Amino acid sequence: MTIYNLGSINADLFYQLPHLPGPGETLASDTLTRGLGGKGANMSVAVARAAAHVVHIGAVGADGRWAVERLTEYGVDTRHIATAAEDTGHAIILVDAGGENSIILHRGANWTLSETEIALALEPAVPEDTFLFQNETNAQAEGARMASAKGMRVAYAAAPFDARAVQAVLPLLDLLVLNEIEAAQLQAATGLSPDKLPVRDVVVTLGAEGCRWYNTDDGTDRAFAAIPVTPVDTTGAGDTFTGYLIAGLDRGMPMAQAIGLATQAAAIMVTRAGTADVIPDLKDVQDARL
Repeated sequence: MTIYNLGSINADLFYQLPHLPGPGETLASDTLTRGLGGKGANMSVAVARAAAHVVHIGAVGADGRWAVERLTEYGVDTRHIATAAEDTGHAIILVDAGGENSIILHRGANWTLSETEIALALEPAVPEDTFLFQNETNAQAEGARMASAKGMRVAYAAAPFDARAVQAVLPLLDLLVLNEIEAAQLQAATGLSPDKLPVRDVVVTLGAEGCRWYNTDDGTDRAFAAIPVTPVDTTGAGDTFTGYLIAGLDRGMPMAQAIGLATQAAAIMVTRAGTADVIPDLKDVQDARL
């Protein structure tokens, strides 16, 4: 089976700082590194490293061929990544000594996708496949409608959060993944708690507290503890969790087992500095003694 991921591709620029700057504060960074990132790219790499087949649907500028090559090296099917007139998207990521971060995004080529390009990518898709998307590209609702019409599982990671974007696709979703802040924002916008949303499976990530899974069909409300580790960099941990979760479900795991696998992968991820380039592979996760 195949996971089709409509997702962003960014150059991640990491600035290591003693602390995150306050308003009006100027800080000198200790280091600057560039890596492959974007929520979409991170999730595609996580899916591929979790031993599932993933087709990435996205766009880069002429300056972004290195990113496509890197995705290919990591096992992602990149045939449906377009080259746009806009520059490749990028993120400025500030990381403090405790591993917390602040991020500024420039969307660039990520918002240049056409419905025709998405339809072409989804042409071979079948109901057993999964359509995954986030909030860092255009044409999200259009892609979700195409996938739903094909009977695919439609999974959405609602970040960066936008209440209107989420509400536009809620009726199309089979799986929604969001963090506790996003869940509270969505509840404020809709009046619905996670267990009352019109989505069969809702997973709310809780950072160091783990996550909670709601199945609105049978009333499941189950908590999963996080694995205690010493964080180095929390950037990309949520994307790693989501990618592994989707890959586990694609491989036929029950939801609880897939969440367990995703939790282990995310725990390893926060002990590493970087994003897509340091996402653990399945052997790392299986061999880890956490």
